[in-house]
Amino acid sequence: MWNPPSQYPAYLWCTDIAGLVRGASEGAGLGNAFLSHIQAVDGIYHVVRAFDDDEVVHVDDSVDAVRDLETIQYELCRKDLTYVDSQEQIEKKGLQGGKFKLSENFLFCFAKVRELLEASKPVRDHDWNAEQVTMIREKLPALLTTKPVVYLVNMSAADYARKKNKCGHFFLYTFGGWLARVRKWVDEHGGGTMIPFSIEWEQKAWALRDDEAKLAEYVGESGCKSALPKMVVTGYKELNLIYFFTAGEKEVRCWTMYNGGLAPQAAGVIHSDFERGFIKAEVVAFDDFKAISTSASMAEVKAAGKYRQEGKAYVVKDGDIIHFMFNVTAPAKKK
Repeated sequence: MWNPPSQYPAYLWCTDIAGLVRGASEGAGLGNAFLSHIQAVDGIYHVVRAFDDDEVVHVDDSVDAVRDLETIQYELCRKDLTYVDSQEQIEKKGLQGGKFKLSENFLFCFAKVRELLEASKPVRDHDWNAEQVTMIREKLPALLTTKPVVYLVNMSAADYARKKNKCGHFFLYTFGGWLARVRKWVDEHGGGTMIPFSIEWEQKAWALRDDEAKLAEYVGESGCKSALPKMVVTGYKELNLIYFFTAGEKEVRCWTMYNGGLAPQAAGVIHSDFERGFIKAEVVAFDDFKAISTSASMAEVKAAGKYRQEGKAYVVKDGDIIHFMFNVTAPAKKK
C-alpha cells in the first residue's frame, strides 16, 4: 500500500560462530576465541546436526546430536564456572581484611550458580526471584549460560520434506530418531524452542529465488516452506524485542526496541533529540491499519476512531505505526 522510494525492514544481526570441540573451555580448538564470540552476542541459535553425509565430515567422525548438545553445554558451563570463581575472588579481596561481609543474597546466588554449573546446567534454568536476578546481573554480567537459546535441528532435505503427521508435528523418527532425542534432551535441560529445518532445502530454495515459477514448483513438490521466518520471529521473542513502524511518503522504516518500552524510549531509538523533546505519539496498530485503510493515508483510520494520541506513559505495542511529535529548543546538557 505504502510504496516509498526508501524502505527499511527490521532485522536480526546474526554472527556465524564456528562450533567448538571438547576441551574448548581449557583452550582446545578455537577455545577462548569461540567463547569470547559467544560473550559478544545477546542470544544463541544453537545449530544441531541431524543428517548423515560422507562429504560433510564431523569433528568427532560420527553424527550424534545429543552428544554435540552435551559437549557445548558442558564447555559453556565450565567457562562460566571459571568466571564465577574469579568474580568471587575479586569480591572477597574488596572486603578489606574482614571489615565488610558478603550479603546473604550474594552468598546464596554464587553458591547456587556454582551448583548449577558443576552439574552442567545453565544458570538460566533456575527459577530466580527479582532480587537474585539483580545480584547476578550486577556481579556476574558476563555469564554465557544466562543467554537465551533457540535450538535449530539441521536435517537433510529428504527428512525435512517428509509429511507432517495428523497432529501437525514433524515425524520425530527421522534419521536416527534425532528429532525425538533432541526434543527429549531440551525438555530435560530447562526446555526451549526447537525448530527443525534443512540447510540443504533452504539452499535450493534460495537458488530459485529469482524464478517464482520454479520456486513455487519446488516448494509444492517438497511440501515444505522456509523455516527462516519462524527463526527470526522466535529470535525476536527470545530476546524480548518488538518492532514499530514510521511511515511517510518518502520512507517506511521498521525500528526495533525492547518489549515494555515507553513511547519516549521508542522515539529515542530514532534519535536522542526525539526522546529529549518528546511531546506525544500519534499511534495506530498495524492490524487496524491493514483492516481499515485502502490507501497510503491515515484518513480512514482516523474516521474509524483507531488513530489515537499517546503520552509519555504509553507502552509501545508490537507492530505500532507511530508519528512522534517533539520539540527541542536547547542543546542537550553535558554530563
